[in-house]
Amino acid sequence: MQTGNHLSRKGLTVWRIYGLIQSLILVLIAGGISAFNFFFFGLGWLYIVTISLLVILIVLIIGVLPSLRWKRWRYEVREHEIELQHGLFIVTRTLIPMVRVQHVDTEQGPILRSYNLASIHISTAATSHTIPFLDEIEAESMRRRISELARVAEDDV
Repeated sequence: MQTGNHLSRKGLTVWRIYGLIQSLILVLIAGGISAFNFFFFGLGWLYIVTISLLVILIVLIIGVLPSLRWKRWRYEVREHEIELQHGLFIVTRTLIPMVRVQHVDTEQGPILRSYNLASIHISTAATSHTIPFLDEIEAESMRRRISELARVAEDDV
């Protein structure tokens, strides 16, 4: 799917915030392991390796990956199906028939709320799919539209 709708550009910032939180956890774990190695085994050279790997990971997690994820994420809501496309190395394309949609939810945590964003969860009998980082108003109107289209599709069956 080359065409389709992008996620909100503010979603990039949210992915970077999530990356920052993940990076802080990584730094704490790596710092603890490095301190343990230094005090018990005297492996000072391990600090240089650990710091180098951490810097590379942090640049990837905060700088590179959110941009790539945003560029690859597409969604399109049609009359009879919803199409999702996402993935960095392995691109996943999903078609959700409207007749299979059981319910649609919007979700908004504290970080999304501060950026006026919401995510949509589309549930079928088999699984659940998410369209993340939509503008609040767009998410609500899309939730209503999918709900109406799913009702019409069920009536046709």
